[in-house]
Amino acid sequence: MTPDTRTHTHTELVVDVGPVAHGGHCVARHEGRVVFVRHGIPGEKVRVRLTDDGPSAKFWRADVVEVLEPSPDRVPHFWDLADSGRSWSHRHPPVGGAELGHISLARQRSLKAEVLAEQLKRLAGVDLSPTGQITVEAVGTAAGGHTAEDAAERTRPDTGEGDAAAAGLGWRTRAAFAVTPAGKLGMHAHRSDAILPVREMPLAVDGINALRLWDIDLQGIDRVEVAAPANGSRPLVLLVPAAGTRSKRLSSILAQLPDDVSVASLHPTTGEVLQLRGRTYVQESAAGHDYRVTGDGFWQIHRDGPDTLVGAVTGFLHDGGYLAPGSVVADLYAGAGLFTAPLADAVGVTGSVLSVEGAPGTSRDARKNLHDAAQVEIVQGRVERVLRQKPRNFDALILDPPRAGAGKAVVKQLIDAGPPAIAYVSCDPASFARDLGYFRQGGWGMAALRAFDLYPHTHHMETVALLTPQP
Repeated sequence: MTPDTRTHTHTELVVDVGPVAHGGHCVARHEGRVVFVRHGIPGEKVRVRLTDDGPSAKFWRADVVEVLEPSPDRVPHFWDLADSGRSWSHRHPPVGGAELGHISLARQRSLKAEVLAEQLKRLAGVDLSPTGQITVEAVGTAAGGHTAEDAAERTRPDTGEGDAAAAGLGWRTRAAFAVTPAGKLGMHAHRSDAILPVREMPLAVDGINALRLWDIDLQGIDRVEVAAPANGSRPLVLLVPAAGTRSKRLSSILAQLPDDVSVASLHPTTGEVLQLRGRTYVQESAAGHDYRVTGDGFWQIHRDGPDTLVGAVTGFLHDGGYLAPGSVVADLYAGAGLFTAPLADAVGVTGSVLSVEGAPGTSRDARKNLHDAAQVEIVQGRVERVLRQKPRNFDALILDPPRAGAGKAVVKQLIDAGPPAIAYVSCDPASFARDLGYFRQGGWGMAALRAFDLYPHTHHMETVALLTPQP
């Protein structure tokens, strides 16, 4: 924590918490000015501490420091460092990443449904506001254990992970940490340069917490990323050294880590992943396939996320008659091939799958993962360029863009390609709603929608939509 963070005098106000908004906060007002309040629940009366209140600001930001009239949905926060009231009582802001931990899981999901409905109405002109039209679904153990992964879980020794998952904990198979000036594992306070030391990560799977990285001297390291696959295979610790850190320092850190853990370093400017011990990748499993995912490559972080999303995407396309043996499909922004592999199974040797990914390292992973699927063509490059160079009469497209969405130009290109259906996977309701608006302008509509609570105790969610041309 910086001296400025400790000594700055914060203004406190009493406000009534209004509706939830996209971004993990609720809307309140003070003398006509909008205040975005974190750590509250609609309907509460709270005392807040202003964290961003410049005189020329169009709106202010604030954290709850005291609850005067609590909501019946308020519960004790599971993590002291992310508890706003407790953190500010110790004169520092809370860490990010668990901003809804004070709300019951059922209410968290209903608030996320409200956010999704509001974004769809405001940005896409789609009104699904009547009660029950949008449900954010629990997944895995929290949903009653309906996934293939949960069936496997029931055959394992009792580790307590089932109870944790039901409470919305122990789901992150990946986590990123900062390092304090004293060389201790830490996390950034929300919207702050302050780094707070951590000695637990309740949202992470046991495989991450069992490494006890908080006991290691990490001097010379700027950032630490950890991946512990849900299938129990070898974890990977990725170290991002500070400028000037010598190899002797890295060797000292390596000696403090368990022998059965892979360790690699990530060059902060080139992005090159260098092997220090074991592998520079992890081995993931989903939908009956194994996937190699390099160091900083993308993979769904919820332990049940991959199977959940594959089931939703293939279910929409299969049930709609768009995915069958002999189909011609494309997986756009394909990553390491999570959707590509089950699509290849569905279309068989008489069909074809075009798998497109922009990141070179992740595209190499996809090539290795799908090397024995003759019906799959892996192409590394920008989606818009590849679609221009490889036009086909597609039966269906899968669109899984980064958080920023696909954008107007890509949406137009997809519409011009003329597929009968597109399965759109999104982790951001605002960019999804914006893109859906572009599709609607082009004569398309949303035929089906599912939303999943793949990030419990945070404001994030995942959606899968089936888009089709309208008559």
